Amino acid sequence: MNTSLIIDLPTLPEEGKAYSGELDGSIFDLPQNDAKSAGPLKYDLWAQRFQNELLLTGTVSAPFTFTCVVTLKEFLQTIYLDSAAIAVETGNSSQLDVTEALREEVLLEFPTSPRCDEGDVPEPCDLDSRYLAVDKPAENDLSPAPRSEGDDRWSALNDLTGLNDQP
Repeated sequence: MNTSLIIDLPTLPEEGKAYSGELDGSIFDLPQNDAKSAGPLKYDLWAQRFQNELLLTGTVSAPFTFTCVVTLKEFLQTIYLDSAAIAVETGNSSQLDVTEALREEVLLEFPTSPRCDEGDVPEPCDLDSRYLAVDKPAENDLSPAPRSEGDDRWSALNDLTGLNDQP
């Protein structure tokens, strides 16, 4: 599978040319604890040159595995750019690698707070009730919130009584 999309500018017709195909998902090169590429970047683009600029218009999509900010479950979500318009400066090059421009365009569409109910196959996105029990009175039927054994960092706050925000 290709890892780059290179446009040969001298052979590009004045009216433009269609390009379609797939680029390997490794082009995204994401950090370890971030989203993960789950397949190829697919593109169906029309390339046309305007003076010192190449304009790419069309569709771009790529699937990713995200971690839900609510449930912490991984889920699949495909980023779709149905009407992408990407401009790349041509400079003095005869061949132009537009891979980085496509990559950046997809990354800009990443969700800021990924939720599993917005994935390709929506799943219930409910917070585990154990996490809701932290501030509930003891007489509730809720199971206690999970805690690490021996984690007593917050107990000092229980000793603070009689304090208020008055000068």
